[in-house]
Amino acid sequence: MQLVVARIGRAHGIKGEVTVEVRTDEPELRLAPGAVLATDPSSVGPLTIATGRVHSGRLLLRFEGVADRTAAEALRNTLLIAEVDPEEVPEDPEEFYDHQLIDLDVVTRDGTVVGRISEISHLPYQDLLVVGRPDGSEVMVPFVAEIVPEIDLEAQRAVIDPPPGLLDDSQAEIASSREDS
Repeated sequence: MQLVVARIGRAHGIKGEVTVEVRTDEPELRLAPGAVLATDPSSVGPLTIATGRVHSGRLLLRFEGVADRTAAEALRNTLLIAEVDPEEVPEDPEEFYDHQLIDLDVVTRDGTVVGRISEISHLPYQDLLVVGRPDGSEVMVPFVAEIVPEIDLEAQRAVIDPPPGLLDDSQAEIASSREDS
């Protein structure tokens, strides 16, 4: 099975390094020197990681055969894809691969059916579960422990504890109000 582990950003410096947007909870495993990764678009790869380092909080990678800024810039927006055994699970029991979450039924704590997870949206600061509702609409649920307290892979369901307004706009609460001066 193929798993997107990163997206290449802009070139860094003049020696072929690139910034990467990490999309895996295991970058030390998936993005280590020597790793051979498929790419999307496939015509760019496969790419072999030559070196990796963290600079100012960002992961920088250099690939074999990419020796200068021009070659590095040509890789911008390429997705890096690792081959993963479908039976493999993350070491941390609180982490999940996207394929484990897709198609899980989503219910509230009281058992109310919300829908089914159709995709995972990876944003820079948090992931969102995109849930298809029975009426055809979608709701985006922040994938944080306070809102998604339980993932039960055996039962194929995710239990959510949505704040007011997440599932129904009419129940939204105003957190604060400003007074006109």
